[in-house]
Amino acid sequence: MLSSCATLTRGTEEALEIKTEPSGAIAKVLPTGEMCQTPCAIVKKRKDEFIVRIEKEGYKPVEIPVRSVIAEAGAAGMAGNVILGGIIDAGVDAVTGAAKKLVPNPIDVKLEKIDELIKKNSENIKN
Repeated sequence: MLSSCATLTRGTEEALEIKTEPSGAIAKVLPTGEMCQTPCAIVKKRKDEFIVRIEKEGYKPVEIPVRSVIAEAGAAGMAGNVILGGIIDAGVDAVTGAAKKLVPNPIDVKLEKIDELIKKNSENIKN
C-alpha cells in the first residue's frame, strides 16, 4: 500500500460538524442518505463533494453545498512529498484526498420559522 505525508498526518476522512439554531434538526447528506440530529458530526471522505439538507418541522429547509478544496496543511504535505518522496507520494495524497478539506466546516445554520417567512413575504407584497 502506498502512503504519503498528508495521508499519514491528516488522514483521508474528516468529521463534518453540523450545528443549527434551534438544535434538533435532521441533517441529511445527499445523495448518500447519511443522517444525524443536530448538533452532530458525520465522517466523510475529504475528497467528496455533496449537499447537506437540514430540516426541522415548522422551519424552512436549507441545503448547503459542501466542497472539497486543497487545505493549507495539505498543500504543505504535498510540497514535502515532492521534496522527500517524489511525485508518486504527492499523487497518492491527491488521489486519496488527504491534501484536501471540506468547506464549509463547521456548518452553522440559523433556521427560519415558516410563519415568520410567510409574514415577511406578505409584508413585501404590501410594499
